[in-house]
Amino acid sequence: MAKRDKIGVLDLQGGVHEHVYHLQALGIEPVRVKVAEQFDDLAGLILPGGESTCLIRLLNIFEITPKLKAAHADGMKIWGTCAGSILIANEIENDKAHLQLMDISVNRNAFGFQLDSFNTKVLVPKVSNDEIDLTFIRAPKITKVGENVEVLLKLDDYIAAAESENCLATVFHPELTPSLAFHKYFVEKCGVTVTSDLTERPDRTSWMKYARYTEVSK
Repeated sequence: MAKRDKIGVLDLQGGVHEHVYHLQALGIEPVRVKVAEQFDDLAGLILPGGESTCLIRLLNIFEITPKLKAAHADGMKIWGTCAGSILIANEIENDKAHLQLMDISVNRNAFGFQLDSFNTKVLVPKVSNDEIDLTFIRAPKITKVGENVEVLLKLDDYIAAAESENCLATVFHPELTPSLAFHKYFVEKCGVTVTSDLTERPDRTSWMKYARYTEVSK
């Protein structure tokens, strides 16, 4: 059995780069997953925000879905952000469910149009002792969870973040804010060691001063 010690980001469509930058800031060099064979050594996989219908179509076209579900059953944890949370939900209101990996019900595009996107700042005690900036973009809402699912964050009349033993779901985009709190939480949930003390992603213009590289002698 392969040793599961890496974190992957599904690299088919959506906000892939932003998740990669956050993981790199934590000292993790993620696997950009494009084919089914890349699941074998993953301790965790991030399903990025994007367009859920497009993502599931690509998963099926490239015959990734069976291997993804098998890897999850073998212990690979999954974090679905925004569209990713729709993909892993057991139930989608007024629509067909996709991967059905987490006992949650989701209402797609619950916030309406792109203009209804917004930012907020909240405390998520299990994830961080400090308030975390959150960005919602045409976000879904988690409307119901099963008995084996823990609610991490509830806002108004909906659930914004929840987790089970092997899944994490957030309807917002942690990768679009500087905070590394949710990425650190997921990496540690997967049993992978975080080697960086950073709590926020460095500005990309100054990224190289944080990157691990060998300086060439002049």
